[in-house]
Formats: sequence, C-alpha cells, structure tokens
Amino acid sequence: MPETSPAIPKIDTRQRIELTEGVEIWLPIAGPTVRAMAYLIDFLIRWGILIVVAIVIGLSSTMLGENVAQGVMLLFMFWWTWFFYVFYEVGKRGASPGKRAMGLRVVQTSGAPLTWSQAIVRNFLRFVDALPVGYAFGLVACLSGNSFQRLGDLAAGTCVIYTGTEPPADGPMPLNLDPLAPTTALERSEQLALVSYLERAGLWSDARREELANHVPTLTRQTGREGVNRLLRMGWWIRNSS
Repeated sequence: MPETSPAIPKIDTRQRIELTEGVEIWLPIAGPTVRAMAYLIDFLIRWGILIVVAIVIGLSSTMLGENVAQGVMLLFMFWWTWFFYVFYEVGKRGASPGKRAMGLRVVQTSGAPLTWSQAIVRNFLRFVDALPVGYAFGLVACLSGNSFQRLGDLAAGTCVIYTGTEPPADGPMPLNLDPLAPTTALERSEQLALVSYLERAGLWSDARREELANHVPTLTRQTGREGVNRLLRMGWWIRNSS
C-alpha cells in the first residue's frame, strides 16, 4: 500500500496566552495585510469627512471671519488626526470603522479591552511607525514577532485580533456580583488575570468559562459553574478594591 503523508495541521495565527496558573486563552492575531486594508478604509473615511468639514467651515468663513474659521479648521484637524483611533478603539468596542469592516478588534495582550492610556500610547506612536515612509518601521516590527505588533502595540501592550472567532455566549453576565476576596494571596499579574477573566467572560460560552475556571481549583476550591461564579466574584472584588 502506498504511504500516506502525515496530516498537515491548518495554519493560522492564533497565539496562546497564559494568564495564570495554567489558564490559557487563544488570540486569533491579525496580520499586516488585513490591517493595511482596514487602514485604507479608515484613511478614505477620515479624508472624506475632513474635506466635508473644510467645505462647511469655508462656506461659514464670511460669518465667522477668516481667522476664526482657520483656527476652527486647525483645531478640528488636530483632534481628528490624533484622536480618531483613540475614541474608536478604547473600551469594549475596540475598533475603528475600517477594522470593524474587516472583522478586527484591538485588545490588550491578555484579551481585555483597551484602557484610555493604552489607546493614547498606541495611536500617538503611529507617527513613529509611519517613518521613514509607508509605515516602514511599523511593518518591520509587525514581521519581527508572532503577534504582529507594531511599535505602538509593543509600547501599549496591545494587539489586533479577528472578531467572531469565540463561541457565542450562552447568556449575559450579571452586572453586579457579590464580591469575594481571593482565598490565597495573589501576585499583581494574577490579580490582573482575574480581572481579565471577569471582563471577557461575557464573550464566552458556559463551557468555555468552566473550562478555564477548572484550571485553578486551588483558588476556587470548586469546579463547574460554582468555580466560574467564584472566579467572577473574585475578579469583581479585585476590580472594585484596586
């Protein structure tokens, strides 16, 4: 009988992230090509709106005065240039219009949503990534690691992932929980992992929540749904006491 070649695993860009005590998540990292397409969409949107605003301000210059109109335009250009991505990427939304169109989202390397400080650092360093021309520094940085992080991502601790790859959640997470102090002393990284679990649990199915919770029986002293409940309560306690 002819020899059969071994099965070749599918190639993807999922990266394994270890949170704490063996708890792992997989992030489907997006590469530079799809991110460039998202940037092109954002570029067209940004310049389209900028042109419309310029026309409106130009038509209003007779009423506002030329100097005032010019000042308003410069102020708008400043905020539009530096804060366009910041406002869209911070929080759970985590995506500009171009990224949403391409099915992408920006998250922390732990999978949690971006904070304001991370969004600002990530996007204010775009001018460095864009040097010397055509995002050359950013492209080199992306291709230098498995997580495809440009310099802004490395500085802010963020990455770009595909959306819609997690199983649908079986139900919404409660907005308020009865806080529960951890039963053992936790390092700072472990505390952050519990908060990340709390923030992302609403994106997972019940089975996925239980699978992750079952990795830390020494902490929860329970398994299954009760283990999930105790982890969520601990994460809630840490987030509200920090």
